[in-house]
Amino acid sequence: MILLSQTERSVSAELAGRAPERAPYSPVLTAGCVLQLQDAFSRGLLKPGLNVVLEGPKKAVNDVNGLKQCLAEFKRDLEWVERLDVTLGPVPEISKPQSTSQSKDQKAVNPEDDFQREMSFYRQAQAAVLAVLPRLRQLKVPTKRPDDYFAEMAKSDQQMQKIRQKLQAKQVAMEKSEKAKQLRALRKYGKKVQTEVLQKRQREKAHMMNAIKKYQKGFSDKLDFLEGDQKPVARGKKEGAKGQQMKKGPSAKRRYKNQKFGYGGKKKGSKWNTRESYDDVSSFRAKTAHGKGLKRPGKKGSNKRPGKRTREKMKSRAR
Repeated sequence: MILLSQTERSVSAELAGRAPERAPYSPVLTAGCVLQLQDAFSRGLLKPGLNVVLEGPKKAVNDVNGLKQCLAEFKRDLEWVERLDVTLGPVPEISKPQSTSQSKDQKAVNPEDDFQREMSFYRQAQAAVLAVLPRLRQLKVPTKRPDDYFAEMAKSDQQMQKIRQKLQAKQVAMEKSEKAKQLRALRKYGKKVQTEVLQKRQREKAHMMNAIKKYQKGFSDKLDFLEGDQKPVARGKKEGAKGQQMKKGPSAKRRYKNQKFGYGGKKKGSKWNTRESYDDVSSFRAKTAHGKGLKRPGKKGSNKRPGKRTREKMKSRAR
């Protein structure tokens, strides 16, 4: 007797031109089966996915007696105060007024929605607390912790000390980080202020140099820029002031140069006589010519001061 696997039967059925049979899997292979598989592999009839191990369906075991025995082992007949168990159904959300259709939809909580599922747990726990509180008050069970209540910590003092040190170290690190951020911000602000001060000094220096150049060129006769309190004047104001100065007349520098060097023009030979000046005798006065005119007032001979030797002789005689 030859035993064929499911794959072999499928290949044999395809070769025979009929539907493959469903039979339980058998791991036994014979020489004929191997030859058939080799023949099918050479023809290209074997494809991936044909050799699949099918596991049988698991049988559900409902051991009622065993479950009852386990329940009897750990079940204890205790009072409700010792158990404090409460059973409630799903609690709908009542924050907003809803219609009947919406309330029906609200009762069906989608288990795939994490937020909706957690909110249903929260509402159910809150409703359970509200239902239990009156019952606890009837049984005279305190529900609030007194002010002088002392509860033993679940963790040891050493562990809490480690936690406290870790929290303190974390807080110190955060404070250092904040201080470093503040210092960086202050440095940036300080650099900004320093840059602004340097730019302001450069503007003041440029303004003073411009004012000095204008004073040297005669565009201005004021020395207010030496005080250092002058603010840079706008361009329009500068042009207006310049126009006013030009309307008033020559600058102080020009006036000084005119007074010292004249008004320009030819200097060499300016006092030479010409034919016209030689013939012009209208300004000649015979009375004043060659010192024969009237004597100047205040120049009398009696009031002439004696010489030095005369004064010495006069002093020696007086002695």
